[in-house]
Amino acid sequence: MFDPVIAPSGTLLGLLQRGRGDGTLHALTAPRSEALAALNHCVLRDPRHDWQVENRSLYYARLYLDLHGGLEAIEAHLFDPEDVLDTDESRTGLALAVLGHLASYGRQDALHLLRRYAAQGANWAWALDELALRDDDAGLRSLAAPVLARFSADAEGEAELAATVRDAFEPRPWRLWADDPRPAVATRVRAAQEAGSFDRWQRQMRPTGPRPGWSVQAVFDWAQQGMDRGAALHVPAARCLTAVAGPEDRPEIVRAARDGSDGARCTALRYLADTADPDALDLIEAAAADGSTAVVDAAVDAFERMRSVAAVDRARGWARRPDALGEAAARVLACRGGTRDRDLVLAALREAVRGEGPDATTLWTLVDGAGRLGIVCAAPVLRHVYRETASSHLRGRAARALAATDPSFATGFAVECLWDCEETTREIAARHAETGDARVVDRLRRLAADPAEEAEVQTAVRSRIGPEGTAV
Repeated sequence: MFDPVIAPSGTLLGLLQRGRGDGTLHALTAPRSEALAALNHCVLRDPRHDWQVENRSLYYARLYLDLHGGLEAIEAHLFDPEDVLDTDESRTGLALAVLGHLASYGRQDALHLLRRYAAQGANWAWALDELALRDDDAGLRSLAAPVLARFSADAEGEAELAATVRDAFEPRPWRLWADDPRPAVATRVRAAQEAGSFDRWQRQMRPTGPRPGWSVQAVFDWAQQGMDRGAALHVPAARCLTAVAGPEDRPEIVRAARDGSDGARCTALRYLADTADPDALDLIEAAAADGSTAVVDAAVDAFERMRSVAAVDRARGWARRPDALGEAAARVLACRGGTRDRDLVLAALREAVRGEGPDATTLWTLVDGAGRLGIVCAAPVLRHVYRETASSHLRGRAARALAATDPSFATGFAVECLWDCEETTREIAARHAETGDARVVDRLRRLAADPAEEAEVQTAVRSRIGPEGTAV
């Protein structure tokens, strides 16, 4: 999937694309047609950089409810001819997830649209998973015939069906169809279930990779073979070394970490770092200076895993380096440094925003570190990251850090966070938002009564509401 184009954070579209609470608040005060146009734009053109982990569906579904929005645009998108040409889940997944939430809120038009798409659409498996959580038995049984018709009756089709049943995210429809009163349906699904179970057993009986008795060199060779075909195997290879390597093998492993092939070098660096070898830090520094891109990445990753006092001390010396190892050192200090390291973490945070912008990968750890270390001077940078990042997860981390560093958080960003797309951010807001704001009290009550809200959020909400429903 291509990277989405994100509108400026000061626009209604930009706020909704980011999943910010202010997006909902602005949409509710904007002209309804404008708000629905922006909402449909987001749902039909997934704005998430990582659509598999960032949440938007409940956020958008709630806004559809608040705006009394129709589903015509979603219907046209799902059944567009492009659905046959572009079968990538990312094209329709968000729209289907939004429909699932709307169905759980009682929107029958969303439920019927999901059923229709499960019967006819390319991304039918996603729609079926949404229905598995929300539809009744009769509705699911009505889909058995059209779903099974997707698979031909020959050996290839039956094998494809067995793999689909085996890998189904929500097994409820298949279990229901296995007991279907129609023999043609039940017999076929049961056979697919048995074939899938047999295939899983066969794969378990044919393991690939290292075997007991392998030598250290054999593990290195396996890691290099993986690298040659584009598969990074140095992490599992390092775990294998812990099983096959003895004290007598250390010189060979150190040599590999210094000048072995890329696969062997990555594996050896990871192993030495995980075992806290006394030469690990020097070898990591050397690898960062003269290694290939793969070796440098492995060295940096191995260093960040180290928990020793020596690693933290070395990080203090490396934190100002203008390379990947310097960035990693700052992240180590953010995670495991002390109050004496605040200036180094703050400098790295500012440099990351200045050099790479508010979506830099390194910011995730640095933002956490600013909150953990209570760096009050970091609040302006954290506010900037909060406003501008396109990642709802990073914004949530910025909110958590602001709660620890910014005295104005409770009356500022915490209020809008009650409407945020991420449940962890809503939880932070529920614990910190100042209840002197009437919007906060009303929102807390709505979250407490919303059956779709996450349990952790509702626990935080209830800690702020007294026995008589008054905010505390």
